[in-house]
Amino acid sequence: MAGRFSAYLHHVTVALLVLQLALSSMLAIASDADPEQDFCVADLASTALVNGFVCKSAVAVTANDFVFHGLATPGNTTNAAGSSVTPAFAAQFPGLNTLGISMARLDFAQAGLVPPHTHPRATEILFVVEGSLLVGFVSTNNQLFATTVNTGDVFVFPRGLLHFELNVGEGQAIAIAALDSQNPGVQAQAAALFGSGISDVVLEKAFGLSERAVDHIKSEFAP
Repeated sequence: MAGRFSAYLHHVTVALLVLQLALSSMLAIASDADPEQDFCVADLASTALVNGFVCKSAVAVTANDFVFHGLATPGNTTNAAGSSVTPAFAAQFPGLNTLGISMARLDFAQAGLVPPHTHPRATEILFVVEGSLLVGFVSTNNQLFATTVNTGDVFVFPRGLLHFELNVGEGQAIAIAALDSQNPGVQAQAAALFGSGISDVVLEKAFGLSERAVDHIKSEFAP
């Protein structure tokens, strides 16, 4: 009996260790890798292909590599969506390379919208600088979590979930987003579905649309 119980404990212990290793691996994969040096300023001129950017030579790094001025300038909101997103990702801000963080400035004209989109590699936290925004995300069981946030409020969008921001105030709105990846990725849902070349038949069946309706929507997202 004692031997059988010992064997049972052994199997439970092994199972727990495997589960712990699996969870550790998932957590490690779910975010940018930890840096292995003080900094790795991106060499944007390099043609080498790596997961991220190649480091610029340390002797060529200056304080200017750690400064980004782009968020000081309002974005152009004279477009169909009435919004503009100015990214400060590693591609625009080389000093962020390997640090696992980034930012963006969001500008909205009145009734402006940042259309539903996802960031496959990052959680986003949004700070409202000015105005009122209707913000929300959809969970993987298709539950909508939406509310209105005002100047000074903060809202978080979990990693990889579909989300949006709509200006519901009486004037312009400004927000600053912070993300836990140097390259969070952005996939706009409508453009991905109707502007990527997916077969009309797939879209007709998926959305219950006619061929004419699909062609019309696709024309709005043509390159």
